[in-house]
Amino acid sequence: MADQKIKKLVQAALFAALCTVMTLVVQIPSPMQGYVNLGDCAVLLSAWILGPLYGGAAAGIGSMLADLFGYAHYAPGTLVIKFTMAVAAALLFRGLRKHNLLLAQGLSGVVSGAILVTGYFAYACLWLGKGWAAAASIPGNIVQAIFGLIAATLVYAALNRSRALAHI
Repeated sequence: MADQKIKKLVQAALFAALCTVMTLVVQIPSPMQGYVNLGDCAVLLSAWILGPLYGGAAAGIGSMLADLFGYAHYAPGTLVIKFTMAVAAALLFRGLRKHNLLLAQGLSGVVSGAILVTGYFAYACLWLGKGWAAAASIPGNIVQAIFGLIAATLVYAALNRSRALAHI
């Protein structure tokens, strides 16, 4: 039992590092501040593979760490938003994957994307004091969510075909 908890904790730490690296390595600048990156691919993979608790922690912590390298004012919001995204995605994925894997991925990705868009809008609007000007980030965040979902679905399929997920 203790070995399983240690294994999950190590996996969560690895996925947190993966979230950080995938956010920082590929950065496509967005005209509305910020950038599009592979971070949400790692957020969804964390959720789908590790489940709500460990996946949520990995996604929130790893994404927050990436924000500390240039967007530190977003770090607290990112911790909460990415954690919430991963928890929602994991719960939906768990409930639907036995019926239809692609539906489970799609629906969990769409819901987590909605959390991404509304979460960052609310954070920038209310916490950072940007008011309605925060709405300018909505199109970029929608692109980010779609990009993350497509990338995560492709990576998950590759891992599944290679039977790598059986060892996790």
